[in-house]
Amino acid sequence: MAEIRFPTREHRRSIEDSLRWQGFQHRCDDIFISTPPKSGTTWMQGIVGSLLWPAGSAPGDRYDRSPWIDARFSPVEQVLAHLDAQEHRRFIKTHSPADCVPIFEECKYITVYRDGRDALMSWANHRAAMRPELIEFLNSTATAEGLRQLPADWDGDMDELFEQWSIDCSPIVHLASWWPLRHESFVCFVHYNDLKADLSGEMRRIAEFLEIEVPEDLWPEVVDRCGLTQMRAAANDNDRLHMVFNGGAESFFHKGTNGRWRDTLTSDQLQRYDALVADGLSDDAARWLETGSLAAGTRPH
Repeated sequence: MAEIRFPTREHRRSIEDSLRWQGFQHRCDDIFISTPPKSGTTWMQGIVGSLLWPAGSAPGDRYDRSPWIDARFSPVEQVLAHLDAQEHRRFIKTHSPADCVPIFEECKYITVYRDGRDALMSWANHRAAMRPELIEFLNSTATAEGLRQLPADWDGDMDELFEQWSIDCSPIVHLASWWPLRHESFVCFVHYNDLKADLSGEMRRIAEFLEIEVPEDLWPEVVDRCGLTQMRAAANDNDRLHMVFNGGAESFFHKGTNGRWRDTLTSDQLQRYDALVADGLSDDAARWLETGSLAAGTRPH
């Protein structure tokens, strides 16, 4: 029987709750996309979907195809029932660290990361665009369930945001949970920088890891669907994004660029970030988080 590694911690806040995994029943070919927020989650969901349906015939809505179990937007029973009813190969999103969710060794896990300073800047835009009424709805039951609340409004104070991000959304904490598993055959590490530098090459590597065979003549359109511009355009009509964010897909995807932190974060904030990295990651993990594999010339192993 395939091994299951059970959670040893919990990741719980008003937006998401790792305890929602308790009723989940896995299938041996399940794919899990495990990322910290604003590090390429939606991009990877689009990539996996394009690989699974290379002719572009993916069924239904992209968010229905790849549910986020942890999210407290819908009753967990409803989400799990939807997953149980899926007949295609399932690919499931989570932002919870590796030690907060069950790990099924016969399944496939893709972890995606981005320089934490870039993820922080993207989270700032994400946070500013979130609709206060949605946050208030999630907060309304958070206290009763012992979850941390998220303030309904954010006034742009980066020190305040940094504190909340470092606890709830940090890629440092997330990577620290996955890095010891980098030798395992069931996990594939992907970096945002590498996707930007060589999308086709990274997609071929992911397809091989997932054991998906794509007809060679379909590769150009499989890759083309996964460009950030194309994915933003495909999401423009999605009502769910408009329910969560002012500006819908434009706010959700925003720029997708790196390095904006250089003109925004103060020296004190950068020192706080460096201290988090030094305290939370080994030197090799920290280097990889900053640069990715192609620039470093080596992959996590």
